[in-house]
Amino acid sequence: MIGSNPAGVGTAEPLSDCARERVLSTVREEHPALVAFSETIHANPELGWQEHQAAAWTAEFLEGRGFSVERAYLGFPTAIRAVLGTGSRRIGLMAEYDALPGLGHACGHNIISAASVGAACALAEFAAEFDLSIELYGTPAEEGGGGKIELLKKGAFVGLDLAMMVHPSPVDSAVADPFAVAHQHVEYRGKSAHAAAYADQGVNANDAFLIAQLAIGLLRQQLPRETRVHGIQTRGGEAPNAIPEITQGRWYVRAESLSELGPLNERVNRCFEAGALATGCELEITPESEPYSEFRTETRALEIYTRQAQSLGRSFDAPPEQATMNRASTDMGNVSQIVPAIHPYIGLGCFPAANHQPEFAAHCIGEAANRAIHDGAAALALTALEYVGPWSASQNKTN
Repeated sequence: MIGSNPAGVGTAEPLSDCARERVLSTVREEHPALVAFSETIHANPELGWQEHQAAAWTAEFLEGRGFSVERAYLGFPTAIRAVLGTGSRRIGLMAEYDALPGLGHACGHNIISAASVGAACALAEFAAEFDLSIELYGTPAEEGGGGKIELLKKGAFVGLDLAMMVHPSPVDSAVADPFAVAHQHVEYRGKSAHAAAYADQGVNANDAFLIAQLAIGLLRQQLPRETRVHGIQTRGGEAPNAIPEITQGRWYVRAESLSELGPLNERVNRCFEAGALATGCELEITPESEPYSEFRTETRALEIYTRQAQSLGRSFDAPPEQATMNRASTDMGNVSQIVPAIHPYIGLGCFPAANHQPEFAAHCIGEAANRAIHDGAAALALTALEYVGPWSASQNKTN
């Protein structure tokens, strides 16, 4: 579906000046409320699948603007779907609102939600006029839980003419080029024993993890350059004078595509198996979600977004080493395999502070964040209108 458009979509002429001003006027009017909404989510971080307040605040905001909101969408307590309009051209806007353990909103999902909500509000008055259905999806658990994948499995997003969101980053970057990723929970089970008096009676589950990590470290020299293998040990034992009986960890494996990810993941799992074999521990590897896919960009829509963002004063000329947030994995990649989609990155001008750092969380409120909300909402709305068209000469005259 790369670069393809549904029949009659994506061949429109540029927006009329009047339509553009209508979008910008709505975004300006809503901006104070959008900033307050974003700051509220930022101040109340919730982890994936637990975003009860953020989902409720998102629903309430849109209900107050005339949207019909389905809470607990498709049976997921923190998912929502808000709809305005019954047109044949369906625009899907994604709101992410989960935070990171120990870091809060260090990936700026509060800005994502505010920008998507703002875009939905800006598109609302065009619904009847241009045969639109404006659909905002509150999507839980992007940070490793695969919320969009679970929604996809139950039929969400299918049939959208365009799915969109903007993601905060140190700098603006247009093209999403994320790794496919597998998220796994790893557990070793051995046998506890007194580490001094009866050490020979123990089966050391911590040794198993150390052996696996050493094997992974050695494996990296044979891996393709564009791969990533990384993780943490979340449980290493209970006391220094007891042989660890249970150890646990979370591990991510990333590759250029799902087709490359499968064989790579098997190689990494053999390293974990080596730890079990060497120590006599039992091993259990459990996927935390289905794998995240690589991204398929709808090229026409991204060209429109880039031009519209530039018209708002955005620049896409940052040094490549500052724009690497576009390699971060996202479950929006799975959505892009089903419907036309874009996932540009909107800059906060804060490099070297970068995503998943406390310093970045601090930048996700304040002047730069507020501008990102404004520009993200406006650029998404303008992109949607120009993409779905059609903008005939007669329409341009009346608008």
